[in-house]
Amino acid sequence: MDRDIFAGLIKLHILYHASKEKIFGLWIIEELRRHGYELSPGTLYPILHRMEKRGYLNSEKEIVKGKTRRVYSITAPGKEMLTEAKSKVRELFGELFEDDGN
Repeated sequence: MDRDIFAGLIKLHILYHASKEKIFGLWIIEELRRHGYELSPGTLYPILHRMEKRGYLNSEKEIVKGKTRRVYSITAPGKEMLTEAKSKVRELFGELFEDDGN
């Protein structure tokens, strides 16, 4: 898989799922794997940190079964970005599948 090509899709998955509920690293790794993406924690966590630094996600620590877990939720700018991205994905989807010959 060419990570450069799929990096944007991975971020959209993250924003989408964070818009539905709080997410955490291992869960999103497993969810992305279900969609055919293989990410290690060393790849995912820098993505989450950059998205938080850009204001698309917030994180907080939660205690789960006696262990600390960092959970992420979408912010208002993250929701705006997701809405804008959905529009762009719809447009691209239409172009990609207009010609059934490919």
